[in-house]
Amino acid sequence: MNLINNAVINIPDPVNEPINDYAPGTPQRAALKKALDEMASEKLDIPLIIGGKEVRTGNMAKVTMPHDHGHVLAEYHKAGPKEVQQAIDCAVASQKMWQSFRWEERAAIMLKVADLISTKYRYKINAGAMLVGGKNAFQAEIDSACELIDFLRFNAKYAQQIYQNQPTSSPGVWNYVQHRPLEGFVFAVTPFNFTAIAGNLPTAPALMGNTVVWKPASSLVYTPYLIMQILEEAGLPPGVINFVPGSGGDVGDVCLADPNLSGI
Repeated sequence: MNLINNAVINIPDPVNEPINDYAPGTPQRAALKKALDEMASEKLDIPLIIGGKEVRTGNMAKVTMPHDHGHVLAEYHKAGPKEVQQAIDCAVASQKMWQSFRWEERAAIMLKVADLISTKYRYKINAGAMLVGGKNAFQAEIDSACELIDFLRFNAKYAQQIYQNQPTSSPGVWNYVQHRPLEGFVFAVTPFNFTAIAGNLPTAPALMGNTVVWKPASSLVYTPYLIMQILEEAGLPPGVINFVPGSGGDVGDVCLADPNLSGI
């Protein structure tokens, strides 16, 4: 990106995302109900995303409603050792490219993701949390929308503060700290019960210049896939976060044995 690079960037102070109550008769309730009906009536085919490309293995698993196991919302392709290694190689190969982005450019992408979740995708991501996670409207709103939005916005501001926090200097000496990304990939293993945490664990390392292999929980692939799509729409370059749903052993064993693993 060719922005003027002599500015001292100051991200606006974030505030907590307002919580919708979805009271009867409100437009927010109607929009959420519409999203629930639409998403419950379709069946997604969820691929891996490695280096920005969709990968379909044909080794499938189902995404069902916890309150109606016969209702299949999606089927996802499971990563095997070959695909996991491809994701690792892609993450490592993307390091130099991603590290060339200035911190404010990385932050701008994450802030765009927050804005998209706050507006365009709010009801869809909440509906996904309700259908797949068994949450009610309020629980989905404070988790999938508000908390994830807050993670993204506050993390961007915290990153600025980390970079700006510099040591004092003695007379005749100029001390300063440069924060470098890790040398290798980060393995993000995300939980089944919180969409916000599922989105935060891969994006926080990426914000700081790291590249990521992301394994979502096998029982929560649906909303992480939506988050991955939003990241791409917001301008995240291919290879920065690589989305590899699959069994813990198939994904974890390959990642843990790789010499390029730098963080979990």
